[in-house]
Amino acid sequence: MSTTRAGGPAATKVPDTGLKRNIGFIGLMWASAGSIIGSGWLYGADKGIIQAGPAAIFSWIIGGAAILVLALVHAELGGLYPIAGGTARFPHLAFGGVAGASFGWFSWLQAVTVSPIEVSAMIGYLSSYVPFAKGWLDDKTGVLTAPGLVAAVVIMIVFVAINFLSVKALANTNSAATWWKIGVPVFAILVLALFSFHGSNFGGGDGFAPQGLKGVLAAMPNAGIIFALLGFEQADQLAGESANPRRDIPRAVIGSVVIGLVIYLALQIVFIAAIPTSKMSGSWAHIGAQFLTGPFALVATAAGLAWLAAILYIDAVISPGGTGLIYFTATSRVSYGLSKNGYFPRIFEAVTNRGVPWFGLIAAWFIGCLCFLPFPSWQSLVGLITSASVLMYAGAPLAFGAFRKRLPDVERPYKLPGGQVLAPIAFIVANLIIMWTGWTTDWQLGVAIILGYVVIVLNRVLRLNSTPIHLDWKAAQWLPVYLIGLGLIVLFSDWGPLKNPPITFGWDILVVAVFSLGIYYWAINVAVSREEIERITEETAVRMEEDELMSEPGPAH
Repeated sequence: MSTTRAGGPAATKVPDTGLKRNIGFIGLMWASAGSIIGSGWLYGADKGIIQAGPAAIFSWIIGGAAILVLALVHAELGGLYPIAGGTARFPHLAFGGVAGASFGWFSWLQAVTVSPIEVSAMIGYLSSYVPFAKGWLDDKTGVLTAPGLVAAVVIMIVFVAINFLSVKALANTNSAATWWKIGVPVFAILVLALFSFHGSNFGGGDGFAPQGLKGVLAAMPNAGIIFALLGFEQADQLAGESANPRRDIPRAVIGSVVIGLVIYLALQIVFIAAIPTSKMSGSWAHIGAQFLTGPFALVATAAGLAWLAAILYIDAVISPGGTGLIYFTATSRVSYGLSKNGYFPRIFEAVTNRGVPWFGLIAAWFIGCLCFLPFPSWQSLVGLITSASVLMYAGAPLAFGAFRKRLPDVERPYKLPGGQVLAPIAFIVANLIIMWTGWTTDWQLGVAIILGYVVIVLNRVLRLNSTPIHLDWKAAQWLPVYLIGLGLIVLFSDWGPLKNPPITFGWDILVVAVFSLGIYYWAINVAVSREEIERITEETAVRMEEDELMSEPGPAH
């Protein structure tokens, strides 16, 4: 159902039926910014200095640049195809069913695990500050106790209840929470800079960069820096409910990353400078360990700013809570999109009369609660989420390249300058971050990927969704080589378990870059044809229109 206008063909529009298009630019940007400003700001600065010392400042800069490149790619895609669960569905349009199912699963896996990690962060701060929450968290291990698990489940129920009020109510709730979430860290930055700034701290400990370049790079995934910057794609996930997606989605995606990076970078600087000189003995790992349970609140207390610490403890509940809330929304929209593509059971498309995918919300709650059992702490989930997120993001540059090659003359509301260069760079960056996460996390991600394929296969075998799937194995021939090849590079690199790896530090970056470029150009050259992209889009649109007619109320009786 392509349409044309002056200046060339227009992008194929895929209207998602059943979802209400009533979110404006502020709601979209706050959805992304609210996801970025979560528990990461409460923990990232402290874990950054433990990993890299004051050189963690460069970890934030490099990490922010990497995420911004990925966000720019998403901005063009989000404007071109403003569809619900866009991140999960771009590879489907470009490479067909096999690639679409794979990257869709990566997207859902990432989204469904964020709410539990944010709830864990909330409970961690509550247990150390609120009397009735004492005992919810084991002080020595940081693991949720039985009462803590009950509290976590209840908080997750509250998130579901707010989402059921409708997406408009959610956007209003999240916008209010995001104003607070952004205001508190900015206020903390100003107060600490004015009342407790010790410039000499940057040369203290065991040096500015005790672990060198490797420490700077490792801090991005392992100190939670990349995790902290995740979330810009929420505007893409809500594209099916945007009032003006072609205008608002690119601005919302780019704006949220800029806001997040500026705040996080300033937080890292003032955190280092605010540490009292009496706490500056020993290595940076030792210095940071003194503030593990509540970094900024403890630094404020040590600096004699108890009133600021009280505000930060309150924010330690609101900020993760707001992020957890919006990720419930994202998870249900991703599962909605995956069902539309035929990968998940058809029941995930069920919506309430307010346009809320109710089964997707319940499934997100159930799986999220299960995550508390094998991963009962904030730290135990962060590495897995980072790798899954970046692997999900890696599908966007590939789809970007395929659309630029197959649909060169299609009108793009936002066209990324230098996209032919930035897209392969974005793909390289995503794969480097996965490598820097390390083998211990990446093999766990591999297991999760296999489980996802089992779920998708069972969905077809048991005929839980009759939507036709065009597998397009030829267009996805690069995918197994990519997944297995990247895993082998990590295994045999300096980030793997081998004592004397054949791919040493420094060379590993070159190997990943060359490998990534090979996969990138292989993928875009075997992507489905223009006619196939339009056919898949048309097929999806017709199916949605049929669903809309079937959902219209009949005559009153």
